[in-house]
Amino acid sequence: MLAHPVAHTLAHATRPSPVGPITIVASPTAVVAIHLGDGSPLPGSRGADDHPLLAAAAAQLGEYFAGRRRDFDLPLDGVGTAFQRDVWRALCGIPFGATCGYGELAARLGRPSAARAVGAANGKNPIAIVVPCHRVIGKDGTLTGYAGGMAIKQWLLDHEARHRSA
Repeated sequence: MLAHPVAHTLAHATRPSPVGPITIVASPTAVVAIHLGDGSPLPGSRGADDHPLLAAAAAQLGEYFAGRRRDFDLPLDGVGTAFQRDVWRALCGIPFGATCGYGELAARLGRPSAARAVGAANGKNPIAIVVPCHRVIGKDGTLTGYAGGMAIKQWLLDHEARHRSA
């Protein structure tokens, strides 16, 4: 995940899913956002049904929801600070069907006292599901906030638990 894409080159497409509509936004070279719900695409992006990265992301998300995909193979370019991008990369290291706490993720980053900052960066993740911020839970094992809503977070975790050994 690198620097800020140029808005006028962005394309978006909205697809149905078991957790409601998902809007995928891509530059010519990478997926830059995946929004859950009826969120609007990034300002300046254009609707496109023929963009190869949008099609690839939609196909891989479809495989994920069908229980046939555990890892995504997409170029990603989420816009954020260096620390946020470090957190998002660390999120990608949480295995399918597993969870971890904010403090544990902070420790993995070599910043054991930065649990709150990790939580804030987690909440700013622009690429839902593919960058699995839903896999981060509270220290005591309880679910904590999720931009897509707690019901969707629970659904995603239950889905992964059902397909973990498949």
